[in-house]
Amino acid sequence: MTTTKMDFTAEQPEPAVADDKKKAAASVVETIQQLGQTSTPIHAESNIFCMTIIGQVEGHIVLPPQNKTTKYEHLIPQLVATEQNQKIEGILIVLNTVGGDVEAGLAIAEMISSLSKPTVTLVLGGGHSIGVPIAVAGNLSIIAETATMTIHPIRLNGLVIGVPQTFEYLDKMQERVVRFVTSHSNVTEHTFKELMFKTGELTRDIGTTVIGADAVKHGLIDRVGGLGDALRELNRLIDERRNGSKPMTKVEEEATV
Repeated sequence: MTTTKMDFTAEQPEPAVADDKKKAAASVVETIQQLGQTSTPIHAESNIFCMTIIGQVEGHIVLPPQNKTTKYEHLIPQLVATEQNQKIEGILIVLNTVGGDVEAGLAIAEMISSLSKPTVTLVLGGGHSIGVPIAVAGNLSIIAETATMTIHPIRLNGLVIGVPQTFEYLDKMQERVVRFVTSHSNVTEHTFKELMFKTGELTRDIGTTVIGADAVKHGLIDRVGGLGDALRELNRLIDERRNGSKPMTKVEEEATV
């Protein structure tokens, strides 16, 4: 007489389903660790690319690991890819930077100013030092009411040779910054240099710190506002481009007034 053996073990889940559950659980844990919340807004595909420039702009010398940095060799390929991507119609650049390498900052600013797509810059917290040329490089610049911008002469780090050529080099590099800022904003060369060489305001340096509305008053930034204002203006520029009109630079806008 033969007997049949019944298998009462629970049905095992398929490996793919189990893997998905593990990934979902790991994602929730990672979100809690990184952001302190269990869910994040669903990322829908957008026609706007957001680029952040935070901390210190890192140039040819690698900064210590405890420094929060923005590496220019990371930003430049992103800007090239954004220019080539047909789905991206506008770029929002958010700044909260203390400045950094002059040539790296100017390289980023030149890349932003030469984009064919509409660009809006938003200064939150601070857009200091070499962050100033980056802040004025877009089609439109906006600064938060409490944000600050420090304007001061450039400095050299490391070995400095005490010969006239060193000072001539400094003067030429400084003129590059002045020329870029004055050609991409409404500030005059006289006003910008006056802010740059002002004494008695900064404790350990020569220069000026301008806050929100003061930056607009001097002509450095176009207007005071926040994220909503920046996105609204960027969408307006995108609509103008769709209708066939290329966004005007600040110099062209002045010429039409």
